[in-house]
Amino acid sequence: MRHFGYVLGALVLFAASANAQSNQANSIALSTSAASTSVADQPIADNLYAAAVASTPGPSPLLQPARPDPAPQVPGVQSVFQSYNWQAYFGYTFYRFYVTPHFTNDMNGLNLALTFYPGGKWIGADGEFVGTFGAVQTCTSKFVLGMGGPRVRWLAPHNIEVWGHGLVGYSHYLPQTAYGSQSAFTFEAGAGVDLNVHGARWALRLAGDVIGSSYFNTHQYSPKVSAGVVLKF
Repeated sequence: MRHFGYVLGALVLFAASANAQSNQANSIALSTSAASTSVADQPIADNLYAAAVASTPGPSPLLQPARPDPAPQVPGVQSVFQSYNWQAYFGYTFYRFYVTPHFTNDMNGLNLALTFYPGGKWIGADGEFVGTFGAVQTCTSKFVLGMGGPRVRWLAPHNIEVWGHGLVGYSHYLPQTAYGSQSAFTFEAGAGVDLNVHGARWALRLAGDVIGSSYFNTHQYSPKVSAGVVLKF
């Protein structure tokens, strides 16, 4: 019996040892399999996560594109209008002719002008014709003149064009008198402003000038004002 107990105990120890080795091998195999499965399935998991994020309503911070740099600030433009080479003016004019130092003759009439700006620049050539009519006591009076000279301009903001000119030419005055010729060398200096209509080829003009002449053995410095329409082409 004692020998039989020794044999039975040895069998029990051998079985326990074999079972422990089997459990350890299975544990190592399971651990290795789990690790390889985790590594193999990682790209699939990533794709599934990306798909889930993409299907989520609203922008995703992971998929949102980089914000572009803000556009540079452009300075504000007060006014822009096209400047043409030619300007034709037609308007009403009032002329106070200082015949002598103590005698004046108020006249009304027309003011015509044609201006050319080469290449649309700031300086151009100006030609002007003025015809005014009035009365001296019981006689009809008439003053006409034609002149030419340079004109300069400044394209101001808000569709405004400011200009100035200096012209020389000849004038003629009626009625006939016994105190000298009815024609004389004449000059004019003045300035004006054109109120340009946006997107149109016309403008409103206001102008003021001083006309210098020499009649009846004396000199006249007479004011003239005009208002009318400018056509641009």
